[in-house]
Amino acid sequence: MSTPVLQTKYKEKVVPALKEKLGYTNPHQVPCLQKIVVTSCMGKAADRKVAVDDAVAEIGKITGQKPSITYSRKSVANFKLREGEPLGARVTLRGARMWEFLHRFINVTAPNIRDFRGISPKNFDGRGNYAVGFADQTIFPEIELDQIKRTIGFDIIFVTSAKTDDEGRTLLAELGLPFRDIKKADETTEGAAA
Repeated sequence: MSTPVLQTKYKEKVVPALKEKLGYTNPHQVPCLQKIVVTSCMGKAADRKVAVDDAVAEIGKITGQKPSITYSRKSVANFKLREGEPLGARVTLRGARMWEFLHRFINVTAPNIRDFRGISPKNFDGRGNYAVGFADQTIFPEIELDQIKRTIGFDIIFVTSAKTDDEGRTLLAELGLPFRDIKKADETTEGAAA
């Protein structure tokens, strides 16, 4: 099996660029992408068990890996939820599958989103990890529109070895994640208000 394109780019171009930008002397100090987690929660669906099966099928098509089912930890009467009931689906991508998924996301999925101006660069957790949510699965080309039974929202979490949000943002931007330019967005809103 050949090395994924994005992994080769990381080793040959991103690591030297980040060493220079972040001032590291050792290439092992440079932050890297450790895993991508794709999750979906079907907590509000009336037919929760069927909805979870649909989520498992859709996330499996998107990622190319069979998701695991997540279960509720507690019973919550207001949500009609019992302990141990299926609640959603989750997949953790590592290695070649992670790089292939990221490559497809950057080069195929993101450019095909209608009115796409980039993803927000603010959704970091303080430790260099980034999360982005999508309202439905139709943005992915692997999903056939006439086969969709229900709209499934999901989150994609990019887990990095970065120590700070700025390092994580720099790493993901160098890999090609299409971040929206905050300065341009702020200037546009100021110009519209004037």
